[in-house]
Amino acid sequence: MSHSSKKTILERLDAGEILIGDGGYLFEMERRGYVAAGVWTPDVNVEHPHAVEGLHQEFARAGSNVLQAFAYHAVWSRTEGRNEINESACRIVKKVAAQYNCLWAGGLSPTRIYGQGGSKKDVQEYFKGQAEIFVRHDCDFLIAEYFHSSEEAGWAVEVLKETGKPVLASLCITSQGDFKGVPTDECAVRLVKAGADVIGVNCKFDPQESLKAVAKMKEGLEKAGLKAHLMFQPLGFHCPDADNKHGYLALPENPFALEPRQLTRWDVHKLTRSAYDLGVRYFGGCCGFKAYHIRAISEELEKERGAKAESSDKHQPFKPMYSSTFGHMERNEEYWMNMKPASGRPFSPSYSKPVKSTLNP
Repeated sequence: MSHSSKKTILERLDAGEILIGDGGYLFEMERRGYVAAGVWTPDVNVEHPHAVEGLHQEFARAGSNVLQAFAYHAVWSRTEGRNEINESACRIVKKVAAQYNCLWAGGLSPTRIYGQGGSKKDVQEYFKGQAEIFVRHDCDFLIAEYFHSSEEAGWAVEVLKETGKPVLASLCITSQGDFKGVPTDECAVRLVKAGADVIGVNCKFDPQESLKAVAKMKEGLEKAGLKAHLMFQPLGFHCPDADNKHGYLALPENPFALEPRQLTRWDVHKLTRSAYDLGVRYFGGCCGFKAYHIRAISEELEKERGAKAESSDKHQPFKPMYSSTFGHMERNEEYWMNMKPASGRPFSPSYSKPVKSTLNP
């Protein structure tokens, strides 16, 4: 299928199609030894492009029909090579998207300029430079993601809308509001009025809290008489003990000891169903998500999508390869969906106390 004959993301969503994005590239690349934790700059696009290509393929095989160029926070690069990073990211994702017949997107993230009190003009000029690369590579759509402030996100949406591409906008906020105190329902209204076609929440806070934020966004749109598709790309870790400003970033386990908080595939099944029932039709994951989490989204929505992930050929949900009974207990769907896994750590507390931070969001 040629690029020009592809249905756009909006045509597909308007037709009721369910789309699944990809997952947590940064955490996966850090764990595999390709990027440094904390800096989170995807230099791996240039230094080890084969690794990025392989991870795109994993997510595509797991059921993603949307792939995102691995350019997150390349705008924060400490080198002058950020454009090279984004250029390489586009070349890699285009190759895999063509291989698996996926849509692909380019994304913008928050700027230091805004955090340091820069003007709207300066912030938007920076966004324009980033967007130009993705548009030149003819991305299918654009995403403004991981924004803590609806104001900066709105500025990004305005720039992206000028390209003529569909625009998705995703905030990392709680159900109470953004980092500057703008209520969550009002954030939704602002994003749609700025031109966003799809809005939602990703990362930073506990997945259940993020789902509540999406529900608040939906309420805000309904009250304002506005329409937009909803997206949900949650954090891959449980963190109900995180604060309402910095989220998991302020947990003492961040970034090197978060594994005990990892979502199970069954957590993802339940989150996906709840989000679907809420009206979400664009799914995915953020920091901490792995390919098997994306596969869980695909398998939970297999009937609705009428499609099966390639990697599901080697996986039967709820059915272990060996005997499905142990100790006279059948390990079926009911068993897995209702189990409460133990951590196995004798001295591990259930909750941690977030550390005090002077960091920007």
